[in-house]
Amino acid sequence: QVQLVESGGGLVQAGGSLRLSCAASGRGFSRYSMAWFRQAPGKEREFVAHISWIGGKTYLRDSVKGRFTISRDNAKNTVYLQMNSLKPDDTAVYYCAADPRVGVRFGPSEYGYWGQGTQVTVSS
Repeated sequence: QVQLVESGGGLVQAGGSLRLSCAASGRGFSRYSMAWFRQAPGKEREFVAHISWIGGKTYLRDSVKGRFTISRDNAKNTVYLQMNSLKPDDTAVYYCAADPRVGVRFGPSEYGYWGQGTQVTVSS
């Protein structure tokens, strides 16, 4: 099992940048695929990014391609979400999630391990 703790959220103006971190404790982090989801008020939780534990292949939702980057440092048991050119529509609570399987999965119900979330607010 892994326990996940997100950090790095905050308030930023449109066009700004933030880097979210998700620190994992427990065994076997390097064998978990990791994902970021977000949930805005009144909306469902949605997939943002995924990085596989084999080969580090990444996948991003279309609306963040070219602006967001997901990466991982297995030596530090941490996954990152670098967010550039932020827009007000990116405002949400961001969650990281872990899955022991390799392939990308887009539904929140596919993930068994979650962090508590970190708030990102982008002002216009």
